[in-house]
Amino acid sequence: MNFLSVAAKAVARRIRRWLQPSLVRRLLFAQIAVAGLLWCATLALFLYDSNRLPELVRYDKVFESIMACAQNLAFDPARQQQTLKAFDMALQETSSDFKSDQDRAPVLQVWQQGRLIYNSAPSAPLMHTQMPGRVEQVRAGDRVWRARSMTSPLLDTRVLLAEPDVLRLNFTIEHRSYYLLPLAISLPFVVFPAWLSVMLALRPWRQVTKETAERGPADLSPLTFEPPHKELQPLVNGINGLLRSVRDRASRERGLIADAANELRTPLDAMRVNVEALKARTSDPGQRELMANLLRSNDRAARLVGQLRQLMRSDEMPLDALPATLAFDALVRDRIPLVEALARARGIALEFASEVPEPVPVHGERESLISMVSNLVENAIKYSPDGGAVTVRVGRESSDAVLRVTDQGPGIPPALRERVFDRFFRNPDQTQSGSGLGLAIVRSVLEKHGGRIELSDGEGGRGLRATVWLPLSAG
Repeated sequence: MNFLSVAAKAVARRIRRWLQPSLVRRLLFAQIAVAGLLWCATLALFLYDSNRLPELVRYDKVFESIMACAQNLAFDPARQQQTLKAFDMALQETSSDFKSDQDRAPVLQVWQQGRLIYNSAPSAPLMHTQMPGRVEQVRAGDRVWRARSMTSPLLDTRVLLAEPDVLRLNFTIEHRSYYLLPLAISLPFVVFPAWLSVMLALRPWRQVTKETAERGPADLSPLTFEPPHKELQPLVNGINGLLRSVRDRASRERGLIADAANELRTPLDAMRVNVEALKARTSDPGQRELMANLLRSNDRAARLVGQLRQLMRSDEMPLDALPATLAFDALVRDRIPLVEALARARGIALEFASEVPEPVPVHGERESLISMVSNLVENAIKYSPDGGAVTVRVGRESSDAVLRVTDQGPGIPPALRERVFDRFFRNPDQTQSGSGLGLAIVRSVLEKHGGRIELSDGEGGRGLRATVWLPLSAG
């Protein structure tokens, strides 16, 4: 039953994909429709021309030749029959749209001295016209004929030629359909060339789509592909114009935030100095507690300002501005003592270890990588319970350097593990104060360095583990 449901879902997906509007399918059907219309127009032209062509019954020389044969061989009936038969076969072969053994063939009838001396087929009905020399419609048997007769006083000879009153082009395959049969045969072979031509014509479009899809959210540079096609140029120019507008706006916003962060540093530093001076001069416990709260608020504000400056610096770093090869394990090791005091103040055991004996080189910008490591380790310390433990490991996996930071805190629900990388987003259930910028800074730095990060459960399903991969330096 499970297999049947999976198969049904797969079929449903295929049907939905087929029913979804498609430019390729639209162009393909358009080409097939145009080919069909051109074929129909050609067929209509043949039909029109065929009706304008002189009919067999309108050729005077044909009548004169038959008349001469009948009159000249009147005294030799055997040769007369043989000659008229040969002449009749030649007429049937000339009328190539018909077959001589079918009832659509032309009919030749000859009378002499009031007696029928030749009839094309015994089944052909005898026909008579009202006025010799004119083409008339004559009903004989179960059909209408276009007939014409000519008479001669010599031996009282009368010659009648008749053709079925139908289009001279036959529309059935059984009756030598020269015009519809090729269309029916060639239509399947038209589909593949039409599809191939559409796919080749859309290659520049796919190139633009591929370059756009491969862009990261931070890459706002213009598209490198410059199509010469006049249909595609407005699209590429529009995309590049939009990218420029977004880049300029983002640049102005980053500049505003960076300026504001720099401007806030001075008053925050001044506030801290003044509050510390006031706290040192007073002995009142209530005032000292109030000033301690002010200092803690000042610390949070100063941290937010520092994170904003880090974020702006990581955003402004060009993708190709990775100036040096660094020992990633040494960089992390040097950073641990700087945050160890924060861990010690809460009784948290901070442990660092390198999983490989050899150095772990990466190509990158030192300050940005320090900011990334600091945010990960400080977050782990911040959200771990008092007396808990934070482990930091550096190692290698294939062609990547790996950093793992594990804490024993409340963790992050799987549904929110992607959203926490958004700027200023915080877990609604989180009780710790924060700005929601730490992990945003980490991802921004990793995007510039071609790395990635993944959040998972800590050891034993407790806490959170942040795993970072950075490409190893080849140098």
